[in-house]
Amino acid sequence: MRLRARHYQTAEVVDIVVAGDRIEAVGPPTGTADHEAGWVGPALFDLQVNGGLGVSFNAESLTTDDVRRVTELCHQHAIGQYLPTLITGGFDPLAHGFRTLERARAEDAAVAHAIPGYHLEGPYISPEDGPRGAHPREHVRQADTDEFRRWQDAAGGRIRLVTIAPEVPGSISFIAAAVRDGVVVAIGHTNATGDEIRAAVDTGARLSTHLGNGSHAIIRRHPNYIWEQAAEDRLWASLITDGHHLPRAVVRCLLRAKTPGRVVLTCDASSLADLPPGRYAQWGTELEVRPEGKVSVPGTDLLAGSAVYTDACVAQLLAWEELPLADVLAMAGDRPRELLGLPPCRLEPGQVADLVLFEDTPGGPRFQVRTTVVAGRPIRAGTPPARPG
Repeated sequence: MRLRARHYQTAEVVDIVVAGDRIEAVGPPTGTADHEAGWVGPALFDLQVNGGLGVSFNAESLTTDDVRRVTELCHQHAIGQYLPTLITGGFDPLAHGFRTLERARAEDAAVAHAIPGYHLEGPYISPEDGPRGAHPREHVRQADTDEFRRWQDAAGGRIRLVTIAPEVPGSISFIAAAVRDGVVVAIGHTNATGDEIRAAVDTGARLSTHLGNGSHAIIRRHPNYIWEQAAEDRLWASLITDGHHLPRAVVRCLLRAKTPGRVVLTCDASSLADLPPGRYAQWGTELEVRPEGKVSVPGTDLLAGSAVYTDACVAQLLAWEELPLADVLAMAGDRPRELLGLPPCRLEPGQVADLVLFEDTPGGPRFQVRTTVVAGRPIRAGTPPARPG
């Protein structure tokens, strides 16, 4: 298979020859290409995908077919690999989710390639309205290392990322144990003080989960837990840059505080992602998917989740013209892989062929996905990304 497009780093037109699941050659154009587009870059990697098309990884009814559906959907949106994310819940439903994900990986090599691990977001988070977000209050609890290890057993040892609030009782000893076991610890859904945040970082926490979201609607202007995390140079930050979760000015400030070398783009796609506009029953309430890709409580502007994937976040950040293409794609691919200690994804001979062919027009439509190649398999784009605003 021969791919032809401009290289995302050099802007030179190249042919990428794929044989099996590997890149065989990269060089000047020659002959006829099987797939062409304006640009080519590495496929994206998202640390936080909760589901899509009505499928939630937290659902007690989750099946291996559901996992395959969401994985294929991610591929259509340029995501080559991702961490299925399970949020706060009871022990048994979460254990079921991890066991189902493990079965899906065992049954399908393509799923196993796409899912190198899992993200547990909660249940050891703030119980307060605001920081708790959409997590069910009845399942929020203090940190429990033994419980986490039982989930890790159900997950085959593949929980690679866990989000915790540092003020939760038992959090520091939990962080220490998780870090010893090779798990990346993130701070999120928190109402922690500066001292509590620093204690978590001193113990090994490395990331702020969707910084600026999962917080009170109104907080003390300073000090507060957003500024404390933004100022902590040892913390990376994941940002949801879909244009709904964070205003442009906030994204600009956080990019300057962290630099592109310590920022991870995430979509935090909910189970409502990629569904058509309308009202849906979710989490025991009614939510609305709006045409612009925002999920809200009907009749209000209260944000209640994400209905888009990482390609839309890349498109929005490019439309804001804060950073060049290569930096944006690095934050949506290289950085999460680096954080997790996974091999980089390079457009070089011998590398696994995880690529995305796309169109990108400054001043016009940004990051329009044409084809995603995952382990050498081409997947045509499905629903186009949300229009940048």
